[in-house]
Amino acid sequence: MARMRFPGAGLSIPLLLLLLLLAVGCRAEIRNVWIKADSRPLIVFERFGFGGRGRVEISASDLLLHSTSSKETSPPDLAQMGFFLTTEADLVQVLLDAERHASDFCVLKNSQNQVRVLFLLNQVKSNYTNVFDVADTNEYGLFFANCQPHIRVSMKVRTSMYNVDANGRKNFLPFGQTELPALYSIFALGYMVVVGLWGYVCYKQKPNVHKVHVLMLVLVVLKAVNLLAQAVDLEFTKKTGTPHGWDVVFYLFSFLRGVMVFTVIILIGTGWSILKPFLQENEKKVLMIVIPLQVLANIAAIVIDETGPSTRDWITWKQLLLLVDIVCCCAVLFPIVWSIKHLRQASRSDGKAARTLVKLTLFRQFYIIVVSYIYFTRIVVFALTAASDFKYRWMAACAREAATLAFYIFTGYKFRPAERNPYISLEEEEDEEEALQEALKDDDFEL
Repeated sequence: MARMRFPGAGLSIPLLLLLLLLAVGCRAEIRNVWIKADSRPLIVFERFGFGGRGRVEISASDLLLHSTSSKETSPPDLAQMGFFLTTEADLVQVLLDAERHASDFCVLKNSQNQVRVLFLLNQVKSNYTNVFDVADTNEYGLFFANCQPHIRVSMKVRTSMYNVDANGRKNFLPFGQTELPALYSIFALGYMVVVGLWGYVCYKQKPNVHKVHVLMLVLVVLKAVNLLAQAVDLEFTKKTGTPHGWDVVFYLFSFLRGVMVFTVIILIGTGWSILKPFLQENEKKVLMIVIPLQVLANIAAIVIDETGPSTRDWITWKQLLLLVDIVCCCAVLFPIVWSIKHLRQASRSDGKAARTLVKLTLFRQFYIIVVSYIYFTRIVVFALTAASDFKYRWMAACAREAATLAFYIFTGYKFRPAERNPYISLEEEEDEEEALQEALKDDDFEL
């Protein structure tokens, strides 16, 4: 029987490397996966960091094989299908070897030095369960290889990867991420302090509090609860391998926080309730685009977390989440640019150039900080995650949360309710606001 052509040419190598990088964010839970009539040559299950006393538990049952070729009469060779562990560097070497021997290559047979074969399907009868020790400190990916392209595999798989401490306790979080529950708890406490300070400022400046200030308070509360739920979720996962329902709480507040953060940025960028009491039609359209996209993004995030990379459509959902996030990040910049454009025009025509230029400077600062925040949390943090050693991967999460907290504090400080705030309320400057409203109505803000 001719062996399969192992993916090594064309887009296969970049795709597999992308899978490995994207799998960094997978939840380290006990997973029950049902593979249904799957002919993929390589299936990624998990990526896990081991600390020297690691274990991999795998159970496979209800094995069923289907041939996709009516011409193939010989029985499938179960020795050419199985599970293996490998590091990212070794997988790259495997792919390079596959390039050179593409017509007759099977990772389970030809790459013994680069992969650790756990078991082959010829060892699976009705049910197979085994525990494998991982004695070295390294990050491994768990894969299933099918070296027979005409065979579709169906089976139930249960995977569990964990480290064992000196007292024999299991730790289901990857080595390098065990600090995350404590980290998120600390940041949740920090946001609670911010909530208290913001509430105090709003109370002391009650006559100058606008609707957007209330929404900013709600956003910080949602962020604090979201981090607290994430910390509890990961703590239960760390000890038991399952979140015990806290993932539902985490998803709920992630959704609310995700919608609220983009909404607040857009409203601040438009000057709503502070500079003007209404939204222009184009500003409403931005909100009507961003809010449904955030709903879609949160659905994609839930699917990604709950299914894992072994699902066929996992990479599609991951790409969809990335695309939606990019669209939302670009959309929130438009209202800020429109406000800057309007203020430039107003500074030449309203007779109050000095006062308007103060507002213009504030909007320019806000634009720069929003762009910096988006760039850092989306690009720099991803690069830090991909480039850092797995033992220090928690530092990427720390950098992201620290940048987010700094962004919230900067925005709150610049747009805090204050008597001498650069913004001028309707009641204080009605004549200026009338001229401003007239200018807004006549301006299409086309970029």
